[in-house]
Amino acid sequence: MYIKKRYRLATIALSAALALGSVTPVWADSSPSAITTTLGKVSITGSSYFELKQIHVLPDQSGKLATFTITIHNEGSSELQFIDYWVRLKSKSGNQFSARLLPADKDKNRVAPGSTTDLTFYATVNTSTNLQDLVVQFIKWDFSQSNFERVLGEVAVPDSYTDVTPSDGAAVISVNGTNVKAAIKKFVSNKNEKYHVPTVYVTLENAGNHTVTIPSYLFSIRTKEGLLYPLEAKGLKDLKINPKESKEIQLSGSIPVAVSPDEWQLAVAETIPDLKLNVSIANFGLPAVTQQEGGSVGKEYSFTSKSGVYTTQLNGLHRLPWEDQDLLTADLTLSNKGEESLPIPKLSGYFLLDGAVKIDAKLIQTSKVIGLGAGASVNLQIAGKVPYTYEFSQIKLVLQENDGETPPTGTGTGTSSAAATDVLEFSTQAELQAIPFIGMGQSYTSNDIGRKAKYLVRSVSTYEDKTNIMYSAMVEATNLEKRFTNVSKFVANFRTSDGTVFPATVAEVKNKISPTGKALLNVWASVPKGYTTANMNLLLGEAVTEGKLSEGEKAAPDSYVNPVSYWLPDEKTNVATTLKNVELFPYTITIDKIGTSIEDKVFTIKFNYELTKEKLTEINTEGHNLLLVFEDGGGIKRFEKKFDFKDFDVINGDSTADEDTKMRLGKRENFKITNPDPGLIYNTKFLQKYTLSIYDEFQGQRKLLASQKADWFITTD
Repeated sequence: MYIKKRYRLATIALSAALALGSVTPVWADSSPSAITTTLGKVSITGSSYFELKQIHVLPDQSGKLATFTITIHNEGSSELQFIDYWVRLKSKSGNQFSARLLPADKDKNRVAPGSTTDLTFYATVNTSTNLQDLVVQFIKWDFSQSNFERVLGEVAVPDSYTDVTPSDGAAVISVNGTNVKAAIKKFVSNKNEKYHVPTVYVTLENAGNHTVTIPSYLFSIRTKEGLLYPLEAKGLKDLKINPKESKEIQLSGSIPVAVSPDEWQLAVAETIPDLKLNVSIANFGLPAVTQQEGGSVGKEYSFTSKSGVYTTQLNGLHRLPWEDQDLLTADLTLSNKGEESLPIPKLSGYFLLDGAVKIDAKLIQTSKVIGLGAGASVNLQIAGKVPYTYEFSQIKLVLQENDGETPPTGTGTGTSSAAATDVLEFSTQAELQAIPFIGMGQSYTSNDIGRKAKYLVRSVSTYEDKTNIMYSAMVEATNLEKRFTNVSKFVANFRTSDGTVFPATVAEVKNKISPTGKALLNVWASVPKGYTTANMNLLLGEAVTEGKLSEGEKAAPDSYVNPVSYWLPDEKTNVATTLKNVELFPYTITIDKIGTSIEDKVFTIKFNYELTKEKLTEINTEGHNLLLVFEDGGGIKRFEKKFDFKDFDVINGDSTADEDTKMRLGKRENFKITNPDPGLIYNTKFLQKYTLSIYDEFQGQRKLLASQKADWFITTD
């Protein structure tokens, strides 16, 4: 009885203690600038105390997310229970924010004598709230007080405090209770016409006594305006660090050149799947952005052939997933700086890794041009394959010109021979450029002549069965040419934040697209059930077959170029409670006037429907069905009826006499679905409310879109 009363009073106290007063901290730290420095301490009893260790504020979709860590020091002789205490987060102006424990810390309630325990809290704060505005208040439940609580003290974040570790310092990150020191070893940045391409080398040292596995942290560049640009982590997946051991990871990304390179920071966050939140772990200042000394990315070089003088620029080097291998690709621009036209030289090339391993490569020309006018340029790609597990520290690209009549593309090797002359070498360290990332809701535009198009990820969907999920992204392609064109062929992969790759299939649109018209490319991959799809991105590249962009139905890609990664939007998971305006993009269906009947031992459901389609949009609907599922509430009757998407595009108009059993574009009244059931008439008194549901079915897996309940034998509105 006493325990129940105590918890009841504690609940009352939680509700009553919303008004916070101004309380002076018991004591505060005088040097809060370093991330591991104690911000302040508040006495509990005797020599036991609370310590505010660190606090962060991170931009969030709903505003800003504050996280802070406290340490409970129990210096007494008896066990200390945190259930007798609580913390609050407020601003210096008096605003209050609801603080909650991270799921991993919810069971940390008891602190043994002579020990310490860390607890991390999170709270959503106003978008105008800054780090220095925050105050952490510590209270003890005291039922002798009128509001059932006694304020022990509070720690205000000093104006001089920063949660950013200096570029030459180290931050301490707790990984499952083990301290790991993180520091920036080196920062390299190059630039091309569109992007800054930074690479950050981070050293992680295990300062504890146990081996740790580093979580799949999210790394980003944060600009002085607070903008976040994601970085890919190389070497982080399943990274284990033994005690006193150091490991290095490489972070790379791309940032538009319009963004000022001044005062960049490295932000480290961790995803909490249960909360669908990214919480801040650490922040580092980065040194001033400098170009890599001796690097060849972004610099122009010239070579002379019998046809004239050409200028070549290496725009970037990429390492891309390809089945059980990786693709090494080099993006080149070949220019004519002279005043007379030049032919396209017959070029080939190869990669040389660490000065010893030669990788055969193919040259790919993505634009359909046969010459270079004065001042003109053309984009070229060189691609070769390496085992995905192979690591190297230096890479050299050797560009060659071929004498004779054999073209360099599609030859199968691209290696040096008597007919090939080395004309140019690009040497660099292994700072491969990150694939450009496209933010949620943003589009990527391809400006290649004759194939100009804009690409946007419209939505994602998850289709389920008992063992797997089908993860799908709908990519919208808009034709920016003034003529009808075919949609480019793509190679696609879904990638997780830890580098896991799921090869994806692209449902190609075979019809040509009108000017300003759109095509919807359905991209999907099978993912094990239970595997999180949070923070996945979609990697798209233009498919290549035998040294040329893939064309035609029979062209099987052997590589890809011009890679772009899309951050994917959140999936719409809400299920509508009526069957009106249900989206199966590009289609929309409305079903109403639903009625049921039983006659001559045949069950009939009848309804009106209207099926519409977004104009000037082409899509490959192969494998897609609209699935209607009827279920009686008492389990007496259940059946399913499929309608193939490919049958939709035959317009019924407003005819009510059409007895076609397939759904068509347009309006239809009194559409009937019949199902023989001789015994159903004898169970009418047991029939309860029924549910009619609409599913989007794809490759045999389904997603529920809408469900509507109705009464038997009564027509709905």
